[in-house]
Amino acid sequence: MLEQYKTIYEGGEGEITEKKSRFIAAVRLVKSEEEALSFIEEVRKKHWNAAHNCYAYVIGQRKETMRCSDDGEPSGTAGKPMLDVLLGEDLYDTAVVVTRYFGGTLLGTGGLVRAYSKAVQEGLACSQVITKHHGILLEIGTDYNGVGKLQYLFGQRGIPITDSQYTENVKLQVLVPKSEENPIKKAVTEATNGRASITDLKELYFAALDGEYLTFHD
Repeated sequence: MLEQYKTIYEGGEGEITEKKSRFIAAVRLVKSEEEALSFIEEVRKKHWNAAHNCYAYVIGQRKETMRCSDDGEPSGTAGKPMLDVLLGEDLYDTAVVVTRYFGGTLLGTGGLVRAYSKAVQEGLACSQVITKHHGILLEIGTDYNGVGKLQYLFGQRGIPITDSQYTENVKLQVLVPKSEENPIKKAVTEATNGRASITDLKELYFAALDGEYLTFHD
């Protein structure tokens, strides 16, 4: 499993205009090639009267599925530059379709490459992009004397506390990157002089968005 990767949380749509030609970029999270092709067909139906609906997508933990299409534009002027933007942003499981409504003026090879690249960048800017981290949800049990030390520890390490229960003792649930699991467990034990209990709840992916933490079961 990847330790972390960038992907789309919520797709968006961006638009640019070059010499009266409209370039509309639609971005979506896709988990399979079937989903990508369905998305492309959906955009084609929506913009059935457009001059071109070019696309690119990257799918898989090793980016093993990568496709792009110029859809009638001169070879290498649309799909490949679009794919290059996705790869340059290091995005996974992402598809983009750029619809062009021709404005009457030819842009030339370089102009097309720039326009399609810029359109994808605009589409991504109008989307919510997140970085998913491979992690583990831990439950830490402690007495009231240990709470302050653990809160300080997690604050210093940037470890989010997702839930807390205060009864006779205290239970904290925290999201820990998998790569930091053992050091964090050791630090918890040291901070509480071995009096804390540590339970592995589940492995998952998590991401920060607008100050909150989202969890995913990829």
